[in-house]
Amino acid sequence: MSPKLTFLLCLGLSVGLRTSEQTGTLPKPTIWAEPGSLISWGKPVAIWCQGTLEAKEYLVYGEGSSEPWDRQQPLKPKAKVRFSIPHMEEQHAGRHRCYYLSHTGWSEHSDPLELVVTGFYRKPSLSALPSPVVTSGGNVTLRCGSWLRFDRFILIEEGEHKPFWTLDSQRPLREQFQALFPVGRVTPSRRWTFRCYGCYRFTPQVCSEPSDPMELLVPGVSGKPSLLSQQGPIVTSGQKLTLQCLSDVCYDRFALSKEGGHDLPQPLSQQLQTGCSQGDFPLGHVIWSHGGRYRCYGRHKLSSNWSAPSDPLDILVAGLLDDTPALLVLPGPTVASGENVTLLCQTQSRRDSFLLSKEGATDPPLRLRSKYQAQQYQAQFSMSPATSAHAGMYRCYSSCNTSPYELSQPSVPLELMVSGHSGDPTSPPTEHNLMAGGSEDRLSTTESGLWKAQGAQLEWKEQGRKSAPPGQYPVWQLPPWGPEQLISLL
Repeated sequence: MSPKLTFLLCLGLSVGLRTSEQTGTLPKPTIWAEPGSLISWGKPVAIWCQGTLEAKEYLVYGEGSSEPWDRQQPLKPKAKVRFSIPHMEEQHAGRHRCYYLSHTGWSEHSDPLELVVTGFYRKPSLSALPSPVVTSGGNVTLRCGSWLRFDRFILIEEGEHKPFWTLDSQRPLREQFQALFPVGRVTPSRRWTFRCYGCYRFTPQVCSEPSDPMELLVPGVSGKPSLLSQQGPIVTSGQKLTLQCLSDVCYDRFALSKEGGHDLPQPLSQQLQTGCSQGDFPLGHVIWSHGGRYRCYGRHKLSSNWSAPSDPLDILVAGLLDDTPALLVLPGPTVASGENVTLLCQTQSRRDSFLLSKEGATDPPLRLRSKYQAQQYQAQFSMSPATSAHAGMYRCYSSCNTSPYELSQPSVPLELMVSGHSGDPTSPPTEHNLMAGGSEDRLSTTESGLWKAQGAQLEWKEQGRKSAPPGQYPVWQLPPWGPEQLISLL
């Protein structure tokens, strides 16, 4: 045999033995990353490889590379070693495996660890369908969406060594690119907080900034808080809105949810309480999407269990419909205690319901279905009997069933004055003593009994009795027309 052939055979045998060693039969190590597999660009990350105490050398390599990118030979026996990446960059992204060498040979290669570098594109949005509030043991779908043409989305649950899920992007007609991740059997035994990312197919491990966090809320049975709006339940576009969660129980955290919360940039908000029993949620300047039904919850710091939900709070946005209803009062703006009073709200625009609100009241406005009569859409709010608690400034609004949280412009305010004394002058009007008249209680129009809230009334209250502005009649004087003409003008 020639020396050259002998050399080639020995070289082949050496390579074959080396390959056999590197794909050995010793137990494969475990590989993981800290703080996680998805790392922001420029941030440090550590890759851990855990084998056995007999390991003399650990190696880590990226898939597609023939050489390990790092190796360590512990000075003393170690069951695990750490490989550091000081600054995460694109070249570090991809699949990584590790293996080790002991005196008996090479181990099997670990399962792959996929490292993803994030922060390269605008963040997607993450929402819960139908709601981030989930009953114990229930299921929910998390929707990750973006107007960018991402080819895939990644969903990750916050926490140590949590896996992530990847789905291809879909695009329903005229909607965002999105992926729907089913999450099942949600329980209150731990926290359920998620973020999502968008990625492109040609660089699958280079992804966007993270979405805002989405925490699923599993209500419990502990004492429910109360929810109120500092600005009242009816707000206008551009007005600043703050919702306040209050509780007799000293919770450490509060959460706010909105039905159909995918309309909000952050459907489930959390905030450290500002006092022993209070959490404030500033929602910014009001736009149409702030209208809706809200609830809040409380939680203790060391517990993952949330309280029972507060009673719902409806936020109504006025001025989104273009009509301005008229508010009328029968028999007049000044009544004696014990008399019956009816407030009539009406408009010529086709509307499904009307709402009556009292200035300074904490109760939600009363809502009644609309009736069409006398060529007007209207609703009658009856006070029976009137007490001093009914005295105050009233406004009414119209609304449609298709968008019940969007209201018309407010009517001109009408001040109701109640003379005499009542048994409980501090009680606000409620549905028990402020009721709708039935169809048989149709408001009859008489020359002496119909009053309209208008500019002349406000001017008379502020400046005393004087002549009304041209074309207007003060409320204590009716124009010289018959009742049929008057109702058609109103």
